[in-house]
Amino acid sequence: MRVSRSKVSVRCLCGTAALAVTSPVFAQEGRSEPSISAGEIIVNAQRREERAQDVPVVITAISSQKLEQLDINEPQDLYGMAPSLVVGNQGQATRDVQSFSIRGQSTGFLSSPAVAQYLSEVPLVASVSLNLQGAPGLFSDVENVQILAGAQGTLFGRNTTGGAVLFMPRKPVNQVEGYIQGSVGNLNLRGVEGAINIPIIDDKLMIRAAGAFMDRDGFTRDLSFNKNRDDVHWYSGKLGILVRPTESIENYTLIFGSKSSNNGSGFIHKGFNMAALRAYGFCSDTPNFQDPANLATYCSAYTDISARAAAEGPRKTRLSVDAYSKIELWGVINSTDIELGDNLKLRNIISYQRLKDDYAADQDGTPLQQYELNQNAGFPTVTDPLLAGYGIPLAGYNPIAPTWNYPRDEIGQFTEEFQIQGNALDSKLQFTAGYFHFNAKPESEWGTVQLTYCPALYTGLCSATLSNEGVSNKSDAFYGQTTLDLGAFSPALDSLRLTAGYRYTWDTIKGFVSRWTPDPLTETSSCLIGGNTLGDVPTANARELCEFSDTLKSKAPTWTFGVDYKPIKDILIYAKVSRGYKAGGFNTYAVREETRTFAPEKLTTYEAGFKSDFQLGRMPVRLNVTYYHSNYLNIQRPQGDYNPETGASGAQVLAATARIRGVEIEGSIRPLPGLELGGTFSRTNADYRDFKAVVFSPTQACNGLKQYGEVADFSCYPFQFVTPTMYSVYGSYDMTLGQDLGDLSLYVSYFHVASQNVMPSGDSSTEPGAELEPYGLLNASASLRNIGGTGLDLTVFANNLTNKLYRTMNSNSFNNLLASTTLFGEPRTYGLKVKYSF
Repeated sequence: MRVSRSKVSVRCLCGTAALAVTSPVFAQEGRSEPSISAGEIIVNAQRREERAQDVPVVITAISSQKLEQLDINEPQDLYGMAPSLVVGNQGQATRDVQSFSIRGQSTGFLSSPAVAQYLSEVPLVASVSLNLQGAPGLFSDVENVQILAGAQGTLFGRNTTGGAVLFMPRKPVNQVEGYIQGSVGNLNLRGVEGAINIPIIDDKLMIRAAGAFMDRDGFTRDLSFNKNRDDVHWYSGKLGILVRPTESIENYTLIFGSKSSNNGSGFIHKGFNMAALRAYGFCSDTPNFQDPANLATYCSAYTDISARAAAEGPRKTRLSVDAYSKIELWGVINSTDIELGDNLKLRNIISYQRLKDDYAADQDGTPLQQYELNQNAGFPTVTDPLLAGYGIPLAGYNPIAPTWNYPRDEIGQFTEEFQIQGNALDSKLQFTAGYFHFNAKPESEWGTVQLTYCPALYTGLCSATLSNEGVSNKSDAFYGQTTLDLGAFSPALDSLRLTAGYRYTWDTIKGFVSRWTPDPLTETSSCLIGGNTLGDVPTANARELCEFSDTLKSKAPTWTFGVDYKPIKDILIYAKVSRGYKAGGFNTYAVREETRTFAPEKLTTYEAGFKSDFQLGRMPVRLNVTYYHSNYLNIQRPQGDYNPETGASGAQVLAATARIRGVEIEGSIRPLPGLELGGTFSRTNADYRDFKAVVFSPTQACNGLKQYGEVADFSCYPFQFVTPTMYSVYGSYDMTLGQDLGDLSLYVSYFHVASQNVMPSGDSSTEPGAELEPYGLLNASASLRNIGGTGLDLTVFANNLTNKLYRTMNSNSFNNLLASTTLFGEPRTYGLKVKYSF
């Protein structure tokens, strides 16, 4: 009987009990002498199954068992576990947004992902208003997760400048098997995950069904609404169907879905910009309440709120909005492989996904209405005795029509990819060519209710701004890549390989937005049309009268050229140059016609390194080292904007250039059978080369204090979303306790990250809190597997063992919205997992 590819992959992966979190290292066979090549994770970095050590790409592959051991359930849990990888919510309004950044390439304001996430080789649908891609639950029932560093502009579906994260689901296999797992822990953690695999027709029709659920209390207490923020509540499911009608045809369908609903983010207030509040007349030490034109209140109303927030600490907040976050994702992916003989394969991958997200947030973290995002109106008002002492009666929105109930994003995404893979010259020549089509468009109108500033005295009385909007992205590309082993022409050149790839992409981005601020007393609204003001219009017609739209078309080639050589079997030396490209976008916050769209990014990277496995005495060692140099052009950077003709404030996306250089190291050693020690290290040097913009308010820049209308130079400030130095170390030990007791697995890891600047054009000297402080986290787990040969596993895990307090986000709104907030990372978490496999 034919042995299927999926069976082979499963066999390889079943031996990964001792795999490192970094590059896949060593497994044991029969608990005897360790083997360097056994138990490798098979990766898909070049759209074909290969050993990670044979691919001239920086790859961090994490097995499903290691994901379970380390209790990895969300992208944030991967921060520090791969070189140059930064994960965070990047100033977004909800903690559920966890965007990847690699080597300084990150997802910008209103732009497409710089590091794309893929499920079963298809890019996950991404929202526009948030840096959100996919949904919670992606880590359940996967074979592995692969993190690829560098531009992926040739073979992968979406053009990216930073890299790709591949979630590889477990495919059905030709045997009855499955598992059920339950989790409990602190913060009232409850989780269930399970899967069952059934062959319906032997080696012809197989199915695999999996599901997961997680519920956990939040760790930030909202004293206004008497509930916990930063909680977790989601469930997900996958159904895989594998059909193999003939020896040469294989069809795989993955149906998946996820739904998340929680109490939103617990933003912690860090202070008001008192100097600006006084300068703008929004507060006074001696206000004149008898003057109707005086909008000020006592400045102590602000300072007392900040003092109370500081006294209550980082795990308590008082919001004026009953925050929430809701995400729904579902999709279908179908891939068909047809083998035309031993040397040629046709592939077709088609998919449809739908993502819907909605959220409310209070990004000033106080009962005042300084910076509010509220998707659904009608939240109860908040009374605060402290505010009442200053004549501030309540917090909450002016009533808005109950029919206003739009999602923040609702996007349908269709992809189609046709691919040809082949070998020639006795497999010395490998090639892949194909066509990729991508179309993501709104499935409904999106809407927002937003209040970006309200003087304290008028808290609860200010009118919110409403908007409807939608953005569509369409992309088409042809691509091809080939690798030639020169050993096809001379035995002396065997294992010397040349790789060349080329891709040409066409992108079309269309968007519209209508934004207006109603006055409930006059039944009129003020609005802008992309920079042109209409003044007051009838509220009943504001939606139509306040709309503007635009279209951006772009096209670009991307390519890669490389050479690699194996002087001996387990040493790979490589060098390459590659070009990456990322589409531009539509600016829904434009207040000038020339800022309605922004241009694509381009990146050229020169890279060289080696991957090696060798023996140090009798100890197997793995060492992988890479150096890269990138020239980054037209970097999409958000900045506030102002239209002097209309007096409107908004946002724009600027272009910058930078040089990024770095070194990435992964290594491990097995000094004794069952014992493995290893770690990662990365050093990233990112410097702006050119970053200038006209400013519309006094701004401290690299060329001094610049006033309205002057050009400010921001090139001396730290690069955004880069952690210059990161390292991790780990130790694992596996041993057999005997047939009656099972196998013991111990794992301890520590990672440390340096400070990170999260401000696009400044640092903590211009924006308090913009530099996230360095920190390190210690995690550990102990597992007893296959107890008594019953298939029962017990795992005890603990994350952030030292209960380190660390920040993961800064709002960067101190200077434009006159208030600053932050988000803190998770406290110490621990729990027990019980798993039964059959």
